[in-house]
Amino acid sequence: MAFWLRTKTKQKQKQKQKPSTSQVPDQILEQHSDKQVTQKMDDTIAFIQSVLGDNDDFTLRRFQIFGQHPAALLFFDSLTNKTTLNTEILKPLMQIPAHGKEVKTSPTDLQQLLQNDILYQVESRLESNVAALVDGILRGEVVVIADGWVEAFLIGSRSVEKRAVEQPPTEQVVRGPREGFIEALMSNLSLLRYRLPTSDLRIKMMNIGRITKSKVAICYLEGIVNPDLVTEVRSRLESIDIDGVLDTGYLEQLIEDNHLSPFPQVQNTERPDKAVANLLEGRVIILLDGSPFALILPSVFTQFYQSMEDYSERFIMGSMVRFARLVALVFSLIFPSLYVSTISFNPELIPTKFAVAVAGGRAGVPFPAVIEVLIMEISMEVLREATLRMPQQVGGALSIVGVLVIGEAAVAAGFVSPITVVVVALTTIGSFATPAYNAAIALRMLRFPLIICSGVFGLYGVMIGLIVIINHMLSLRSFGVPYISPVVPGNFQGMKDSLIRAPLWWMKKRPTQLHTPNSNRLGEKTIQQLKKANHNTLDPLKVGNQRWKEPDGVSSSDNSNPSSGDSD
Repeated sequence: MAFWLRTKTKQKQKQKQKPSTSQVPDQILEQHSDKQVTQKMDDTIAFIQSVLGDNDDFTLRRFQIFGQHPAALLFFDSLTNKTTLNTEILKPLMQIPAHGKEVKTSPTDLQQLLQNDILYQVESRLESNVAALVDGILRGEVVVIADGWVEAFLIGSRSVEKRAVEQPPTEQVVRGPREGFIEALMSNLSLLRYRLPTSDLRIKMMNIGRITKSKVAICYLEGIVNPDLVTEVRSRLESIDIDGVLDTGYLEQLIEDNHLSPFPQVQNTERPDKAVANLLEGRVIILLDGSPFALILPSVFTQFYQSMEDYSERFIMGSMVRFARLVALVFSLIFPSLYVSTISFNPELIPTKFAVAVAGGRAGVPFPAVIEVLIMEISMEVLREATLRMPQQVGGALSIVGVLVIGEAAVAAGFVSPITVVVVALTTIGSFATPAYNAAIALRMLRFPLIICSGVFGLYGVMIGLIVIINHMLSLRSFGVPYISPVVPGNFQGMKDSLIRAPLWWMKKRPTQLHTPNSNRLGEKTIQQLKKANHNTLDPLKVGNQRWKEPDGVSSSDNSNPSSGDSD
């Protein structure tokens, strides 16, 4: 027994001594995070090669600076602009300058000469930490190192293919800018800077993701945004510890207040003008390198059925379109459940002639109304998803075939009634009227429990379901801002831009719920100008044939002819 115990103890000790996993390059960097560049160039190169050398696109190019000092370039072929590397880095370093005979051999003097007189690159800096050099190479920078240096050059020459700035496909407008964000972070920031040429615009960078090390930009307008909001956003982002962040949707899920709610609490957009408009209201914009979507913080429910076109058009047309959009939103949520509850429990609410037509259409249908509507709704969701995932050339044909052929065949076969097809079709069209795709998905999800409740309890079930949904929305917060504000809690100033879009001169203040230090956005000069009477500069009564200071042909305000005498 004692021998057996000693054997088991030795086996456990051996298992503890054996490493569980082999070391990966990032673990090597973590263990040598304080390693510095030494005067022996080969030692530093050997360490970098041990971390990055097992890649076919990693390049080590040895040369001599001015033909005298041994040096090396380290970079990734797939991330580097070869033209910049050859003409602006390698050629100036290898070409002997006119004063080459007077160049001092001191490593420090050589570095100063290269930095001040030779290198043409703006993005160049000296770095002594080897881990920082490796990180720079991974981001597309070039490392220049020479014998005797205790610091190496990190020179920016990143070149990554990117698509052109074009109209955002998810937020189409008839009137408005045609520019949209792309995947390159710096290009997106330039679109913001182009529209906000002010020193108040602040952009704070940070890296998120242990492996991806994705660049995240926090954008806001100092003096307009609440400083506590910026602090809270930065705190939530800094608390994220994850392997990789590939899209702003990752960040949205990790920083929102209620993770189990179907309603989105963070709005996203591909439009720079929409991002700028929210910055001017006192919100924070988050951009991620590699994603064309920007996050808007905080967000309330009214923002999800608003469009930038509402503000480009005159307020009467903008208000009408917004109200129609809101009606379509409510219509798409409750219309199927109202249809089921009326047909199943309260047919007396239907006019007699219409009830006869509905009963004739439903004759021979083997399913109750609730099952019939659920089958059609599920079929529409499958068809919609299939249309989105199919190639663009095939997707249009699939939608036409699905709606016309399958719908007509289902009615002819007696699976569904014609009125059900009409109800589901109108509901689907209403859901397309919601500008925000994620908000439309939430409403589509909530349709199904409402239909089930209406099929079990009738109109009472519809009311109970709507009360539960409204109570849930009342409980939501987006960075502390009530989700249904400015409706609840009520705010008259905010109501001017919720159900309708009031004239621009009525909306003098920024949203109250954002608690901005500077709440005025419309100057008093504009308000006074709007109150003045308009000058009819080109009034036809004031335009005549006046010549050489003679009033010949000029009509007076009372339509009399000043050039003629008294009428007979």
